[in-house]
Amino acid sequence: MRLSEYVEYDATTLASLVRAGEVRPLELTQLAREAHEEVNRRINAVIEFYEDAETVASAEGGLFHGVPFLRKDIGATEAGRLQEKGSRLFKGFRPQTDSYFFRRARAGGLRCLGRTTTPELGSTIMTESILNGITGNPWDLERSAGGSSGGAAAAVAAGITPIAHGSDGGGSTRIPASWCGLVGLNPSRGRISGGPDRQDAGFGLVREFVLCRTVRDMAAALDIFSGPHPGDPFIIVQPNRPYVEELSRPTGRLRVGVARTSWGAVNLDPEVLHAVEAAATLLQEMGHTITDIDPPYEPAEYSRLYLAPTTASSLEEAALAMGRTITADTLEPVSLKRYEFSRDLPLSRAVDLQEVLRRMRFCVGEAIHAFDILLTPTMPIVAVPHGGIYSATNPAVSAEEYVEADTGICQYTGVFNVTGQPSVSLPLAQSASGLPIGLQIVGRFGDEATLIRVARDLEEARPWGDRRPNVRAGNS
Repeated sequence: MRLSEYVEYDATTLASLVRAGEVRPLELTQLAREAHEEVNRRINAVIEFYEDAETVASAEGGLFHGVPFLRKDIGATEAGRLQEKGSRLFKGFRPQTDSYFFRRARAGGLRCLGRTTTPELGSTIMTESILNGITGNPWDLERSAGGSSGGAAAAVAAGITPIAHGSDGGGSTRIPASWCGLVGLNPSRGRISGGPDRQDAGFGLVREFVLCRTVRDMAAALDIFSGPHPGDPFIIVQPNRPYVEELSRPTGRLRVGVARTSWGAVNLDPEVLHAVEAAATLLQEMGHTITDIDPPYEPAEYSRLYLAPTTASSLEEAALAMGRTITADTLEPVSLKRYEFSRDLPLSRAVDLQEVLRRMRFCVGEAIHAFDILLTPTMPIVAVPHGGIYSATNPAVSAEEYVEADTGICQYTGVFNVTGQPSVSLPLAQSASGLPIGLQIVGRFGDEATLIRVARDLEEARPWGDRRPNVRAGNS
């Protein structure tokens, strides 16, 4: 197989070629390394391509048998492998625990070949850090790939691997999916276990999953990664059938709530609004009922979630374990200011946060209960240039200013981390300048099946597979 062929295939196709004996897993690993060597110096998405990648093992015959995979440098862990969380505070850290996520990845046939960039502590929408530098967007290197799963998104968009690990605590999978032209699902809370040591991480806001290029890869990944484990805080409703079978099931007629207005401080770009309206018209033509919806929450409530005293205590514990101190030499400017701000908050604030979460879940649930799915922008604007107020390396930004800016631009994503509902960003549109525009479909809690069917319908009606970023392996 040539590199120019490898980058055209999604994970499902590559696995089928392995099963048919037309390509070997080792050959796919070598092609991923070749792709990495060709494009990574330009996008800075992969901080480590394992020296022993050619000997990485996985199960025989899984849904993604032999398919190359990459790990985001925060969240789920591989025992003995570096995980530095984009931070000098964690430089050299090697967890000794294999997350259930990666046990399932190997059982599903995936071969993890390296780790991708993330902003410090995965806390910003721009993947740039003092430790690892700036990750460029393959569609426009002067713009952000998004965050915090920006390295994963840039690597998949540029063709290094067809699928990669991501995680999402406020939009961190969906944001880079939107800005890099990918499929990015944030599953229902509890669908993917965070065990054995990160169950219900971050007040239940954070979920692990993947970034990929096709809806069928998303469905297959759900079959690989979903399922309860001992110690999980709760077990949600389980699917009636494998998720890949939903790809051949009828969608039926749905009640669709459409967001055509801003839900936060950042105004909705006219090109993004046009994309929403075009998708709403398409859904209506498919037979669904369309109704406009108002913002379902108060932005100030969402902002309160991201200045918590527990942030300070967890960083202090980590610094002690690493034998380091929290200073400007170990944390970036905004991270240090957020630490100092949260350190001075009373511990009772952590209890208050539980009430904020409860109130948001209730208010949003009441506001959208009448709908089967929602259609919203993923982001109110297209990918932004590097630096500025959204960058944690910016010394001029205060903790309060950063949180206000971040929650303002994540106005359509973070709310569904709070409610726990599944939501997927689909690359359904492009700007006049050729930048991807992602649109978000939100489902009822525990109902990824409907999202798969709707996403399939939209992919068939408005295919995106022939769009190519400026930086892509196999082009030279």
